[in-house]
Amino acid sequence: MSEWTKLQRSVTQWARSLDDIGFDVGRTHISLFNAVWMIVVVVLVVVFGRLVGRIGRRAVRSLKGLDGTQRALGEKLVTVTVWTVAVLVGIDAVGINLTTLTVFSGAFGLAVGFGLQKTFGNLIAGVILLMDRSIKPGDVIALTDTKGSTFGEVSRIGVRAVSVTTRDNREILVPNEILMTTQVENWSYSSRLVGITIPVSVAYESDLDLAEKLLLEAALTVPRVLRDPEPSILLDAFGPSAIQLLIYISINDPENGVGNVRSDVLKAAWHKLKDSGVSIPLPQSDVTLRDSDGLRLLAEALGRGTPK
Repeated sequence: MSEWTKLQRSVTQWARSLDDIGFDVGRTHISLFNAVWMIVVVVLVVVFGRLVGRIGRRAVRSLKGLDGTQRALGEKLVTVTVWTVAVLVGIDAVGINLTTLTVFSGAFGLAVGFGLQKTFGNLIAGVILLMDRSIKPGDVIALTDTKGSTFGEVSRIGVRAVSVTTRDNREILVPNEILMTTQVENWSYSSRLVGITIPVSVAYESDLDLAEKLLLEAALTVPRVLRDPEPSILLDAFGPSAIQLLIYISINDPENGVGNVRSDVLKAAWHKLKDSGVSIPLPQSDVTLRDSDGLRLLAEALGRGTPK
């Protein structure tokens, strides 16, 4: 008798011994062998899912004809497919008849549908975002919801949420469903060119032409301000105490922030206007005093002067 035959007989005898240790529930025999086999199958399913899923994701990343969004979508589809196949094979290996799970799966699916409604909604929303490419990794977005405003660069689109990295290096996880149901400003959807309007007020007695020239020079001193299209100055309104001007500039790197370039332009404008004598006025208002006995007494007292 060969060693292989002896090993087969030993394994068969060991399996029968484990199978004898158990109990019956109706027509189903539950034994220690079933429990051990189920543990082995679960371990193999997990190892298979992780190993094959990792290989599949690497294969998708190596494809040169796909952009970042298509790669992310391909990786998710590969992961879902691998784990679905692994689970189905594992169920079949354990010996569970899928037809017997029809009623149970229906009830379980209904419970999951109510309990994990948001989770599945975010999952489907994430797949839709990747398919229509309205929001992609690398885009600069701004959105406002009931919890506040969010501005930053999309670093990753996950199964449940989109990771948005802000200018202060905070990573905010925005649920995919919110991006599907909320108005989102995508600053780099079709072009990374972004226009910024900066209000500036000058006094009425100032030389308006000189003020516009100085503001243009100030805008051009900021490195991030584009020369094409070049900055422009618009007369917005004649305010109650000042002439209101608008500096219009353009940038092509919104991921580096907007507030900092606005601050640089205003700082340069302040130095230009201050050195040239063009003033930025304080708020002014006219006060009308109604005639009254108390006002007359106050005027007479002021006219006589305060006694020493």
